[in-house]
Amino acid sequence: MTGATLTWQQLRDLRPSEFTEAGDAWHQVSNRSDADRVRVDRAMSAKLRETQQSESAEAALGRLRRLGRNFQYLHSECGLVRTTLNGLAADIAEPQIQLRNALADATAQGLTVHEDGSVSYPSAQVTDLAGTAKDVPGGTVRGSARLPLEAPPLGSPQGGFPGFLPVNPNQTKAQAVADRIARALRSAGEVDARYARTLAGLKAEKGLDVTEATLKDVREDTADVRGTAGMYLGEDVPTDKSPAERKKWWDGLTDEQRQEYLEVAPDLVGGLDGIPSTARDEANRTYLPILMDELSRQGGDDAKTKLDALRGIQEKLNAPSDPPMFLLGIGDEGNGRAIVSYGNPDTSRNVSAYVPGLGTKLDGDFVKDTMTRAWHTAKSAQYIDPSSASIVWLGYDAPQHLDVMSKGDAQRGAPSYNAFMAGLSATNQNPDPHVTAIGHSYGSLTVGTAAQRSGGIPGADDIILLGSPGVDAQKAEELGVGKGHVFVGAADNDPVTHLPSKSEVALSGPLGVLIGRDLYDIGNDDVYFGKDPASEAFGARRFKVDDGPRMIFEGGGFDAHSDYFKTERDKESPDLDPISAENIARIVAGKPNEIVTEEHR
Repeated sequence: MTGATLTWQQLRDLRPSEFTEAGDAWHQVSNRSDADRVRVDRAMSAKLRETQQSESAEAALGRLRRLGRNFQYLHSECGLVRTTLNGLAADIAEPQIQLRNALADATAQGLTVHEDGSVSYPSAQVTDLAGTAKDVPGGTVRGSARLPLEAPPLGSPQGGFPGFLPVNPNQTKAQAVADRIARALRSAGEVDARYARTLAGLKAEKGLDVTEATLKDVREDTADVRGTAGMYLGEDVPTDKSPAERKKWWDGLTDEQRQEYLEVAPDLVGGLDGIPSTARDEANRTYLPILMDELSRQGGDDAKTKLDALRGIQEKLNAPSDPPMFLLGIGDEGNGRAIVSYGNPDTSRNVSAYVPGLGTKLDGDFVKDTMTRAWHTAKSAQYIDPSSASIVWLGYDAPQHLDVMSKGDAQRGAPSYNAFMAGLSATNQNPDPHVTAIGHSYGSLTVGTAAQRSGGIPGADDIILLGSPGVDAQKAEELGVGKGHVFVGAADNDPVTHLPSKSEVALSGPLGVLIGRDLYDIGNDDVYFGKDPASEAFGARRFKVDDGPRMIFEGGGFDAHSDYFKTERDKESPDLDPISAENIARIVAGKPNEIVTEEHR
């Protein structure tokens, strides 16, 4: 089948199922290749490394690595052929349906479709404007695939002259059918040509030596297949459905269909809330080098910052991790997106999701510091209950500068956070998982905003607020989990937890706040975004944290604002607030009654 010679008879008689059957055969080859690759890597190579140490053993390992690359290449390319054939079957079906409908209408209306696609219509008797009955001859028309379609010129046998030679009504019907046939053939030809080019690009040279460079070319082939079959893959993704409905959709796919999304369209499902974490991790690991390649071609400081961060994430993914690392989301929109879990959030009984705050973006600090906070939490929680996982969720644009004084970023981020948490509820395999929402700094405002939306934070049992400038609420009860399940960590030397309220700033100015704030805030328990979460008036459970160094007198700056997650097991910084980290771990692990409490402010 080629676009230049495709006839309506060929399109009519085409069996799209033949393409899917061929795709199934390629799928079998792809699966066998992957199984053989695993056998080479995990059995043959591993056993040889364990039992042999010699030059000949190293040479054998080199040949096994080459064999493994060959199987990997076969697995990837055969999978791409399968997806292309499935996409062809799906895309060619639409113009085929259009053609068959047109042919059915031609038969019903007494029209004749010829081999070349022209359509003949019979004569008819019509009445002209003078009321005289006239016989109008039949004829033949040819279809046009152009839009808009042009009417036949006046004076032609089909066009007629008003009042003199009336138009044969059968001609109008025939022209419509002929045009529909022409459009169906044109559409089918375009589909055919597009897929033919893609399939031709998947051919390998005879005797090809599969090198690391060859494997990089697989990404180009993947992008080509995605460009050709992307509509076929994207049409059924339930982006407008709830996470629970997405989970149901994913579970209803065949293994082959899931693999198509993971290999060819990983960006469509890698960040889709409701998809199992292992699938999201696989998709995002596949998408990561593609995104890195796109950023490297963009240029500019912003792209370089994000690219360096993604390289750091790639390094962490390639290194051993305890707990294991899952990449649940990645993207370059806004200030960058990254969702990382330490521990599997689908199999763990205890799951926490931490929202970072001011200044957080996809950069080197996120990889070095912010991700490490989630690791600390997971590691400490697992000492209490091994079935624990901790997530850092950078799924929104945290404020970077003076926009920290606005609620806008929190209001925009809250719906996305709730959707993510609903996805965790849909995919967690435990009958009653224990879920903790954690917000640090401005991230506590995002969590507080999410908690006050209709229905609250899906699945959340406990909420932890750290270094909070307020959560736009006056009482802990407003966060929807009960005041006994809202926990606050606020270091006395953390300046963010002492930010003056807007009214205090307005009445006395920034310089007069410390002197006169009690005149305007009896009890000194208001902060910038509402009631101080550490205050008695707010009513949350305050747990003990290290006071940290004083901002000015001890030169601590904002150190006390950043040390809540550090544990005594952190060898690089063993002295940074292990009290806070241990209390966080107890709450996350479902042991809140074991925390060390602290008096309210």
